[in-house]
Order: sequence, then structure tokens, then C-alpha cells
Amino acid sequence: MQEVDLYPPLKKYLVQQGYEVKGEVQNCDVIAVRGTESIVVVELKLSLNLTVLLQAVDRLKVSDTVYIGVPKGLAVLRKQRKKIIKLIRMLGLGLIVIDPQARIGNVDILCDPGEYKPRQVSKQTRRLLKEFQHRVGDPNPGGSSTRKGFMTAYRQKALAIAEYLDQHGETKAAVIAESLTEPKTRIILYNNVYGWFERLGKGVYALSPRGKSEFPGWLTRS
Repeated sequence: MQEVDLYPPLKKYLVQQGYEVKGEVQNCDVIAVRGTESIVVVELKLSLNLTVLLQAVDRLKVSDTVYIGVPKGLAVLRKQRKKIIKLIRMLGLGLIVIDPQARIGNVDILCDPGEYKPRQVSKQTRRLLKEFQHRVGDPNPGGSSTRKGFMTAYRQKALAIAEYLDQHGETKAAVIAESLTEPKTRIILYNNVYGWFERLGKGVYALSPRGKSEFPGWLTRS
């Protein structure tokens, strides 16, 4: 398939919408005009990548109504359809999927150009700020790999408890909470997310074998 194969069904579709359509006008693949409305520019591409997006954004210099036209069946659209549409909308572009193999051609408008402002989720914003405020220091270099896990505020609290148990041996949760001034001590010990603790009796905890082997390696990152 070539980009020119996408042109006939797209032109037919636009003509049916009342547009006058011409191809390859001053480096623009497709230009459509209808009365005094904004010029419609469509860039026909066989794939979606950064180069395509940059070219389409550059077309916004001549019109506010710019689309990218791609063939139906792109793997990237099947796998990440929502994310791609969201990105294209954020760039102020539109996206058209064209099936030139259909007997009469098929054109599907996935999104139209227009101003886009993503809705912020206040709950996620609060969670992000809370993690930032509760994390001690700056233990994770920006851009670092997650292969070995990130140091979170929760992990830092678990480390403080593990270090206390390593130094004092089996201890009641209430004593640890008071010593560390950490109100969530009981919850952290009970949930035992990392498998570092073991319960020896009512409210009494100690380091598990896993805790003894793992927590020292995290202390250098805290």
C-alpha cells in the first residue's frame, strides 16, 4: 500500500460532505475547502510516529483544522488507541482512519481538531503531593530503572521499623510506634507488604529471614 491509495476514498468522503478537494497543494497532501470555513488539511501517512506528528503540527501554521489520515489496521492503533487519540487531541490535531480495500472505501473520523485540556483528577494530584511530602530525602534518581524497585515513603517507614527490630529484637508494635513516632506502625507490620516481618504473638513482631537479608540493601538508598 502507498499513501496515494488513501486519497480516492478520502476525497470521495469529503466531496460527499460538500468540500472541494485537491491533492498535493504546496506540500500539503490533501486540501479541502467548503465556503468560508477554515481550510481542511489532511496529511496521509502509512504509520504514526514522531516525524508524522511534527509534520502535522507544522501544518497548523496554515489552518486550525489539520488531520492525519492513516490506513485501517495499524498495529499501534489497535494496541494503544485511546492514548494515541488523546495525544493527537492534545496537539490540536484530528485523526482519520481510511480503508482503501473496502469496495466503496471507508473513512472513520476518530477525533476532530480542537483545543484540548485534560481533566485533572484531584485524587491523583493529592496522592502525588502526599508521596512527595512524606518521602524523606531524594533516594530515586530521576529516570532511573524500576527493575530493583523505587524507594517510596511507605518503604522508608517499613525500613525504619525493620532497622528498629534489627537493633532491638522482637518488640511490641506499640513500643515501636512510640519510639519512631510513626502512627502507622501497626498497619505496616500487620500488612507486611514486603515480607520483612513476622508476628510472634499478640502485637509482638520480629524481622523475618527475608527481612534480615533484604532490608540492609535498602538502607544505602534511604
